[in-house]
Parts: sequence; structure tokens; C-alpha cells
Amino acid sequence: MSTTMKSVAIAGAVAAALAAQTTTQAQAAGKEKCYGVSLAGENDCAAGPGTTCAGTSVTDYQGNAWTLVDAGTCAEIELPAMADGTARTGSLEELDRDLPA
Repeated sequence: MSTTMKSVAIAGAVAAALAAQTTTQAQAAGKEKCYGVSLAGENDCAAGPGTTCAGTSVTDYQGNAWTLVDAGTCAEIELPAMADGTARTGSLEELDRDLPA
């Protein structure tokens, strides 16, 4: 395995460990992951392939980026409607909307 591949593997493992730690701490603090509610660059983690984690979303309300919110409030967060008038809501599961092109 090349040095570059080892570096990429190590970086990925570190990112995964940090995300797991954040999730565990959030659950203990009464928080939950809410997908599709953050503004571009303000997500707490996950923003699709090729991203490293926090602050890497590139689209407002990006469906595959999550932000920690108070437990039980995710679906109640008020968001602007999409361009076609369809309502936006947060989700406890990754969404397939507002993804970068």
C-alpha cells in the first residue's frame, strides 16, 4: 500500500472516530442528527461523498448534511419552501433533496 493510500485511510478512520464521538456526546446531551436543515457551510457533519465533515455542505438545506438539534424538534424546524413550492422539513434520515449538482 502506498504512503498516500495509508494517509487517506488514516484520515478516514480519524474522521469516523470523531463523528462517532460527537454522536455519542450529542445523544447524552438530548440532541439528535437532523438532515436538511443547515445552511451551506454550517452543518455539523456528513455532507456526501468527497467531504470531510463539519462545515462542508455547499448548498442550503442540503439533504445529506446534518446538524445537531434538540431531540424531538427536527421535523418541526421551520424552513423555506423549495423553488417549486414544495414544503421542506428536517428528517432523522438522509434526504435526497437540495443536493449539490
